[in-house]
Amino acid sequence: MKISSLLEKVRQQKPLIHHITNWVTIYDCANIVKVLGASPVMAHAPEEAAEMTGIADALVLNIGTLTNELIKVMIIAAMRANKKNIPIVLDVCGAGATKFRDEKIVELLDHAKINIIKGNASEIARVAGIDVCTKGVDSTEVYADLILVAQNLAVQRECVVVVTGEIDIIVSKDKCFKVKNGNKMMSQVVGTGCMAASVIGTFAAVGDDLAEAACAGLCAYEIAAEQAAALASGPGTFKERLFDCLCCLDSATVDAAQRVE
Repeated sequence: MKISSLLEKVRQQKPLIHHITNWVTIYDCANIVKVLGASPVMAHAPEEAAEMTGIADALVLNIGTLTNELIKVMIIAAMRANKKNIPIVLDVCGAGATKFRDEKIVELLDHAKINIIKGNASEIARVAGIDVCTKGVDSTEVYADLILVAQNLAVQRECVVVVTGEIDIIVSKDKCFKVKNGNKMMSQVVGTGCMAASVIGTFAAVGDDLAEAACAGLCAYEIAAEQAAALASGPGTFKERLFDCLCCLDSATVDAAQRVE
């Protein structure tokens, strides 16, 4: 897999990525898509969600700031995305924190075909049916084989599963990747996980193989994070540098710096 080729496809094709997402990080999600060379749109109104999805190349859903009304809109948009056959990324933000959140994730998964489920270790474990708790939206310890957990969920829901962490795990029914790029500074900035979902959606919009697209997106994003951390004096400047470094990321750097198994 040549990750840089998918990055170039994003910049050439400039896909439209529709988000129904977390209000805390919506601005950052829009920015991260834009610096990649793609186009973000955030249409949360039920009156236009399906129509906007109809002109999009991928749909990103994030339940971080969850309401019943938002889930209804997500289902409307997801059903339109299924009809159009464009990829849907679901960030199961905070899964395992509350009963309401867990119930609404199941509702989403049962009403529409979700192509990529993304979360941290405890979020994915909870969606897979393991009795764990998430500390708000922060991961807690999971005493299980995360690859096996992700693979079981991927088979159960016929999707790609992405487990983010110090080492990211991407699995489908027949593939498994580990991405070892990134920097610990990412865990000190609110929104890096939400932005990761947006990056995955952007790469999925131009990739034929969704597991490879998710892997490539995370790898490019985290190489930029490594560069940003080297230039930053703290979390604030890291975030600024992250946008700059991802915008300026070139194919040669990606090919040289990628650490994927």
